[in-house]
Amino acid sequence: MISGTHPWLAQQRVHYGTPAAGLIRQEIERAGARRVFVTTTRSLTGSDYLAGCIAALGDAFAGQFDAITAHSPREAVIEGAARIRAAGADLVLAVGGGSVIDATKVMLQCVWFGIDRPEGLDAIVGGKHAGGADPSAWEADPQSLRMIAVPTTLSAAEFNHVGGVTDMARKVKQPYAHPLAVPKVVILDPQATLATPRELLLSTGMRSMDHSVERWCATRSLPMADALSLQAMKMLAAALPRMHASPQDLQARSDCQVAMWLSLLPQGVPMGASHGIGYILGGAYGVPHGVTSCVTLPAVLEWNEPVNEARQRTVAEALGRPGERAGPALREFVRGLGVPWRLRDVGIAREELPRIAARYDGTGPISTNPRPVTGAADIVEILELAY
Repeated sequence: MISGTHPWLAQQRVHYGTPAAGLIRQEIERAGARRVFVTTTRSLTGSDYLAGCIAALGDAFAGQFDAITAHSPREAVIEGAARIRAAGADLVLAVGGGSVIDATKVMLQCVWFGIDRPEGLDAIVGGKHAGGADPSAWEADPQSLRMIAVPTTLSAAEFNHVGGVTDMARKVKQPYAHPLAVPKVVILDPQATLATPRELLLSTGMRSMDHSVERWCATRSLPMADALSLQAMKMLAAALPRMHASPQDLQARSDCQVAMWLSLLPQGVPMGASHGIGYILGGAYGVPHGVTSCVTLPAVLEWNEPVNEARQRTVAEALGRPGERAGPALREFVRGLGVPWRLRDVGIAREELPRIAARYDGTGPISTNPRPVTGAADIVEILELAY
């Protein structure tokens, strides 16, 4: 008998396939917001797209913070939270990719809990302040400052309650979880992705593929997770090459956005070593998380094949390569997108592999990999496959 509990996150609406500006105006009126603060990146500042989003706020625009960089450093989070406080914001609009949205999740927590120094974040790592990592154990204040997200990449950060922020001193990326950190509203506007650099967009699309593949291949499956993960894989396998071949194809971009949403909609199924090794590569070596998925996911599939070969056959079929091994098939898929596909492509020297493996502390997604990872030697084996 299948049994369990599925936790729904505190997300009210997802708009898709519609221009953002009108929806932003509609949502701030629905919320009764009078002071809306915008978080974004410098690469978007001055763009026509961001200008349109800000114009939609009208007199409610309360300021902007654009100093968020890759992997969301602690220092930027603290500075952004201070700016939000000073503005007296009653709503935050995040326009950007995964780093912007993750950083904003943690900025909100800093505002809620009065955190004003980087070291103060130690008190809430992993969701300590909110009662742990299980959303069902949290009590949420419905009046808390919340966020609307307009994503410009395909990382799917807007569809979970965990913000990944990097402690630059220790070179480690840490999770900060709270049920109200998830955006209250998400607007999936394909036009928001048009100015995103090609490699960034395609690699974050592979990040969504990573979400769906690792959930499909997990040892603990759930019916809804299986259904949505499989559909996400199929949609991404079809739409990512179309977007690569025809960059102005808004339907392909919209399909990728919907697939991204499906890849993270189901909760309660653990990720695996691709995500876990990716966190190490991102935090310690600065490799963008979309690129880490391009590099690590095929290798992890190959290493896991002895324990989930049947599930992997379905992955190959979703990629349009029935009868092939999933790991090599996915590697060829990534190569076809013209993005980095090996560790050597992102500047990692072979002699670094043992040092990367040594950073594994026995926790996180590596600990829930379908094939048990027993120590650094196993991680080196995976890294060699990715090299």
